[in-house]
Amino acid sequence: MYCSDLGEQWHAARIEPTIAHLDSASAGRASRATIDTITAHLWREAERGSYVAADEQAEQLARGRRDLATLIGHLPEELSFRDSARTCLRALLNNWNLPLAATVWVAVNEFGPNLDEFERRGIAVRTMPSADRYGHVDTDALENMLQFEQPDFIHVCQVGSASGVVQPVMDIVEVAHNAGVAVVVDMAQAVGHVPTVTGADIVYGTSRKWLTGPRGVGFLAVRGDAIRPVEVESSEAYVAGGLGLGQAVADLQAFGQQRVYRELAKIGQITRERLDGIGSWEVLEPIDEPSALVTLAPPPGWQASDVATAQVALRETGILVTAAESWRAPLAGDQSLLRISPHLDVQRSQLDDLAAAIRTMGY
Repeated sequence: MYCSDLGEQWHAARIEPTIAHLDSASAGRASRATIDTITAHLWREAERGSYVAADEQAEQLARGRRDLATLIGHLPEELSFRDSARTCLRALLNNWNLPLAATVWVAVNEFGPNLDEFERRGIAVRTMPSADRYGHVDTDALENMLQFEQPDFIHVCQVGSASGVVQPVMDIVEVAHNAGVAVVVDMAQAVGHVPTVTGADIVYGTSRKWLTGPRGVGFLAVRGDAIRPVEVESSEAYVAGGLGLGQAVADLQAFGQQRVYRELAKIGQITRERLDGIGSWEVLEPIDEPSALVTLAPPPGWQASDVATAQVALRETGILVTAAESWRAPLAGDQSLLRISPHLDVQRSQLDDLAAAIRTMGY
């Protein structure tokens, strides 16, 4: 049984999986409509020529751009596309005229590869204070810090790769803007998952995760009054993927994005309640954190290789999850975690099967 009628509708819009897919944080399952949109354009390219086919779909591409812009709180003309969230960040940093000794402030859930990009360019990183043991940014403390010192920009992962914590991005933006500091938001794990109209100056993300669009499409939006990077959109655009992204956004709108966000938050809570303490595995987010990304700390004494082995064992039993190694969030610690990220069509029996499987792996 699905957790809701919405889950049943979401499932019906997709092909039947051959596995319990609890790994939307890696890549979501595209709808039939999205797959049909992509493949139909590939056929058009073969029949009529790529440039002709793209010209014929110009209005559809523009509509998808407008819909995505609305979803993330930007204007269509502020959007550009690359092949992933990481290449969007690279394009931004390569073209942004930052000082030679620039400084960025980040949260403890910052994605490890983002930190690598900052280090590669000599950007000094400072961690913002947390309000609790889960890693939510303490915006009161941040406001106090900004009275005495300002970074060149703040960068925040709205939802991280190794934690279901949802950062208070709107509050961060408000206090940062009061101090004249720009905010960049990594929405790779947020778009299609949690509300993403934040007021941030620059946002970027990917199509393939919670939005369940195609792989190979990332987006970057730079607000008109922010410093605009140049030459960030590839001349070799993946037109079929862009159309697929537009269809994925249209799917979300048809289901009702606020309804989807509420249901995913409910699914996250159900998942945490079902798994916390099973076999000495410990949920690391608040039970009622409004996201469906759930992380479990392994039983005492487990090593990273043990968690990786558990992931493989689960896949062999038909359950797809991720072993989230410490490189995903190195500022948060060096522990490997089991990451579970079900989408709307998760079934309670799948969570029961996962609970039974990890119980036998624990103590």
